[in-house]
Amino acid sequence: MKEMLVKDPDTIQDKWGKRPSDRSVGELLKAGVIVLDKPSGPTSHQATAWARDAIHAERIGHGGTLDPYVSGVLPISTGKAVRLTDIVLSSDKEYICTMKLHKDRPESKIRAVMSRFTGKIYQMPPVRSSVKRQLRIRTIKEMEILEIDGRSILFRISCDAGTYVRTLCVDIGEALGCGANMVQLRRTRSGKMHESEAVTLHDLRDAYVFWQEKGREEWLRSMIRPVEVLVEPLPKFIVKPTAVDAICHGADLMIAGVYKLDDEMRKNALVAIMTPRGELVAIGKAAMSSAKIMATEKGMAVKVERVLMEPGHYPKMWKFSTDLEDDPDSI
Repeated sequence: MKEMLVKDPDTIQDKWGKRPSDRSVGELLKAGVIVLDKPSGPTSHQATAWARDAIHAERIGHGGTLDPYVSGVLPISTGKAVRLTDIVLSSDKEYICTMKLHKDRPESKIRAVMSRFTGKIYQMPPVRSSVKRQLRIRTIKEMEILEIDGRSILFRISCDAGTYVRTLCVDIGEALGCGANMVQLRRTRSGKMHESEAVTLHDLRDAYVFWQEKGREEWLRSMIRPVEVLVEPLPKFIVKPTAVDAICHGADLMIAGVYKLDDEMRKNALVAIMTPRGELVAIGKAAMSSAKIMATEKGMAVKVERVLMEPGHYPKMWKFSTDLEDDPDSI
């Protein structure tokens, strides 16, 4: 784990709060993440609706739409975690794809051509797409050929969010001079959520019924991850417990409230504000770089954009301006 910069070493850490791993199933359902193994056939919206019915969720959403014919990892957010869906959408993805060539080509040529598609590529979204059709740049971080069987090619690809694998197959076919099309596609990873953690809709429903009727929560608990997993890719600020409730009431994070922070933080970077126990309080934009924060004692550290923690989890240790007028000694 990367070492964090300590702004105030005298911060009292363990007096309040609850670690995410200690939350009840009910608490997890109010702000949690389920890694669903979407089957081929239904739309992502339909699969999400079935998940909502299975766990009787009041609010639910998915991150990173999969086409009906695509299976695999579909992150499902519940309750307040729905507000962080855009973070999932921007995470990189990994797929296993089967591609069919329209004519025979030597294996050596196939490998040589496909290797040229690693790195930055240009793509035009398909005609039937939910986004505006304009040329875009995407990065293919890794492409590994797993098997070549005649005209059928099985390969793994790690890429930016928003990469169209169907279009990529067509482009590879054109580069080979024979044409190609995508036959089958499965998403194996979205951000840090892997298919090894994914659960089926049937198991999700059965686990919920088992919890409701038998009072046994172990199975369902293993399927719901705390909301904090969604902000794992973001730089972090660890705040003093005394500053938490003020942020929950809409205050920005001031430098005086910072306990620790990630190194090499850039100004305007999207950041997560956490408690010393690992609870997510809010997300926002860094108002200064980490170097400037470490060298400064006053000012705003983070402009808060979305508050996830409800007020009241931590004691109120701040005062309104009217309170300060009544009690000048508290300033």
